[in-house]
Amino acid sequence: MSVVAEVKNGIGLLTLNRPQALNALSLAMIRELTAALLAWRDDAAVTAVVVRGAGRDGKGVAFCAGGDIRFFHQAALAGNPEIEDFFTEEYALNHLIHGYPKPYVALMDGIVMGGGMGISQGASMRVVTERSKLAMPETHIGLFPDVGGGWFLSRCAGRLGEYLAMTGQVLGAGDAIACGLADVCVPSGDLAMLVEALTDQPHENAEQVHATVRARAVAPAATTVLDRAAIDRHFAGGTLADIVASLRAEAGEWATATLAMLDKGSPLMTAVTLEQVRRARTMTLADDLRMERDLVRHCFQLRPGTASETVEGIRALAVDKDHRPRWNPARIEDVTPEMVAAFFASPWPAFAHPLRGLS
Repeated sequence: MSVVAEVKNGIGLLTLNRPQALNALSLAMIRELTAALLAWRDDAAVTAVVVRGAGRDGKGVAFCAGGDIRFFHQAALAGNPEIEDFFTEEYALNHLIHGYPKPYVALMDGIVMGGGMGISQGASMRVVTERSKLAMPETHIGLFPDVGGGWFLSRCAGRLGEYLAMTGQVLGAGDAIACGLADVCVPSGDLAMLVEALTDQPHENAEQVHATVRARAVAPAATTVLDRAAIDRHFAGGTLADIVASLRAEAGEWATATLAMLDKGSPLMTAVTLEQVRRARTMTLADDLRMERDLVRHCFQLRPGTASETVEGIRALAVDKDHRPRWNPARIEDVTPEMVAAFFASPWPAFAHPLRGLS
């Protein structure tokens, strides 16, 4: 099983069990997670849920490194309709987690990116460790920060949402907590004891579950990669070109490093991402997920096959591994408002939208 689901003393324990792939989500895993959560939601014998990632010697530590991008690449080129099911069911799972009526504790040890953020940001308790690396780096593969990323990133303070979405900046425990993307830090060596404490005796309510977690929390290391004043100043720009021009006008290591991160991404999808985050700021989670479902459909269908920015980005990173994506357009200056707007026209009428049932 790629997800191990078990109940111990009233705690539903979900273990992502694909360590050889850094627990990247497959369609089967999304279905197994959804089935378990739906069953436990209505089971009085289950008082809380804990989700964690399995590890394997010789592989990096990961809660979940994202979605299975190799599958996206293969499915897009083969015309496999399961790619549509993947995103519809993944976003429905994200929505289920955000509204889950029981405590849901995410143990975000190691790499937590993309789809891993999607199954953890809706948790009632988001636990990071000194090994945590949180990020939404989708623009680097010609995608955008989906899985509700528009919604949860846009709710970070100031212009952090734009910055994190557009650059893919990796956050450690302290910065993740400061950004409101994690709640507490627990030493990685204490996670097994924390799970034992949660499962060795009954917990009657959410307060008891959360107190058990907090009892093992420590102050995270004070390292930071965030220059909040600079982020708010530069990422308030009206367009991607404005933001880049603002950064180019400022000398210094931070501006140079930020430009380098922006330069890694698809110019078109970075501009789409800026628009996504700003629209999401005034949306409900359900409306954001519907918008993201529109966007991801366009990522693979607006320019089908190898013409897709996403297919090209995955090719360069994970298939040919040449790390030289051929973006179209190649320059930020050549991205037009019309190119961006095309991504936000829904391919479905509201009554036929695949996520029309989300409320």
